[in-house]
Amino acid sequence: MSADAQVAERPQTGVDENGVAPRRRRVRWLAPRRDIPDRAYGTLALASFVAAFLLWTWVSHQSFANPVFMPPPEKVFGAARDFLREGDLWGDLRVSFLRVTAGFALSAALAIPLGVVIGSFKVGEGLLQPFTEFIRYVPVPALIPLMMVLFGIGEMPKVMLIFVGTFFQLVLMVADEIRRVPYDLIQVGYTLGATRGEILAKILWPAALPGVFDALRLCNGWAWTYLVVAELVAANEGLGYRILKFSRFLQTPKIFVYLIVLGVLGLGLDFLFRRFNRSAFHWAASGRG
Repeated sequence: MSADAQVAERPQTGVDENGVAPRRRRVRWLAPRRDIPDRAYGTLALASFVAAFLLWTWVSHQSFANPVFMPPPEKVFGAARDFLREGDLWGDLRVSFLRVTAGFALSAALAIPLGVVIGSFKVGEGLLQPFTEFIRYVPVPALIPLMMVLFGIGEMPKVMLIFVGTFFQLVLMVADEIRRVPYDLIQVGYTLGATRGEILAKILWPAALPGVFDALRLCNGWAWTYLVVAELVAANEGLGYRILKFSRFLQTPKIFVYLIVLGVLGLGLDFLFRRFNRSAFHWAASGRG
């Protein structure tokens, strides 16, 4: 009997030919882009917040820490309790959420089709991309006087500042996602007799859609970062307005409360975007890592 046949007939006992049991394969936690168990991922995420809280607590109680600039957690929790009792926090949250959502929704409605045109056609890229690249480097705060001249001091300039802050970035990100679609798919479509409209609707757009939603998730985060800038324009309520007001009087515990609220809100929105992307485009999850 040959050696290969002997190996084939040997019973699988979990040991090698020398009678030594092999080592159990270890999970490669630090291998690039390798998944880890969901429970481990959640534990690591929780540990990062606990570590940050413990560091904040320790630093704020040291003699070198100025309580004006680094208030201890108990003072911040006391300020949060007062806000919840008075109800001002919820009103500011509602107003800011409506402003950001309006500016971001307007940006997405206009930027996505424009990005598809730039990413799909070289004519569109040459006509629109250089100007878009030029405008996106203009600092948004520098546009405040212009927005006040064009739209007054009501809600519109605040919404438009958030719109401008995200629109040009989103256009270019959508165009990049369209360009990432392999050209081989387009060639296959032409081979099968597809028209240009069908190439856009049935090949480019569906293939780029998961990346487009990732771009929306990132730009939604940027929209919230422009909130403080937007609420510089004659605002009398809102999260950004309160933070600026508290800073004038060095009410740092109250600032910390509003910053934590912004962080929790942003983390929640980011989580919802990710969950929707994974459920709606689960077929692309493995390819995108």
